[in-house]
Parts: sequence; C-alpha cells; structure tokens
Amino acid sequence: MRHVLSALVQNVPGVLSHISGMLASRGYNIDSLAVGETENPHLSRMTFVVVGDDRVLEQVRKQLEKVVTVVRVDDVSSQDHVERDLMLLKVAAPAGRRSEIRELTDIFRGRIVDVAPEMVMIEISGQEKKIEAFIEMMRPFGIIELVRTGRVAMVRGTRGSDENDE
Repeated sequence: MRHVLSALVQNVPGVLSHISGMLASRGYNIDSLAVGETENPHLSRMTFVVVGDDRVLEQVRKQLEKVVTVVRVDDVSSQDHVERDLMLLKVAAPAGRRSEIRELTDIFRGRIVDVAPEMVMIEISGQEKKIEAFIEMMRPFGIIELVRTGRVAMVRGTRGSDENDE
C-alpha cells in the first residue's frame, strides 16, 4: 500500500540528510520526496511517499517522530487530500510533428516552456497517473530528458496547520 506522509520540520541545515539517512539505515525506501519552506520561514515541509503495510507506516512515523528537528508527522493519505507532481520533459519535435505535440500538451493541460530547432520542453503538473500517461504519449516522439519533482500533498478543507503555534 502507498502512503503519503507529511513531516513538518525545523528549517535547519542537515535535516533532510538526517531523516533520509535514518530511514535508509532502517531499510525503508522512499519512493518520492519533496521538501520546501512553509509559510513560516523557520519550518519546512517534507512530503514522503513510502510503500508498505500499516506496520511499515507506523514504524516510519515512529522513527520520524523521534527526530528532534521534526515538529509533526501526518499521514496525509489517510485523509481527504490533494496531491500533485510537477514534470519538465524535453521531447524531440521535428517541424512536421510539433502541432501533434502541442495538441497533446493542451489535452493534458501542460505548457510548452521552451522551444529549440529540434525539441520542445513541456511543463506539466497533476496526479501521478496523469504524469505517467503523458510520458507514455510522448515516448513515440523521443524523450530526450525528463525531470520530476517529488509528490506534494495537502489535506483538503479549512483546517489549517498549527505551525505558527509551534
């Protein structure tokens, strides 16, 4: 089972290294990881995707909560949430096929962000399935390079985090 965890951490040097090293040393694989500042400049949010049963999830949570720089850990996947990936993709785009690429990009609600004589760079965001489907549609054109962010996720609704109180 796939779990999305969100850890609110102190924004200090070495936190990412410490947490990822701790999880790796215990044999937990991180499928996706995204880190960034929050609305509070003293805190960052780390979003992890881990695969495993409920026992694995509970162990990962317990390990994260032991880390001094971790303020809070939430299992986002157990709640109603929104999650997104961002991808940049360079694809071969000879003059005769550019309209086809542009049309597929529009269908997937992507944007062409750079154009060169024989390639285009496309930006697309959305759920993992959408990103994967777009990659498959672009393969026949010839993918030159691809880069993806880790998953980011946020619980739906008006419940704000208590970050400013901590």
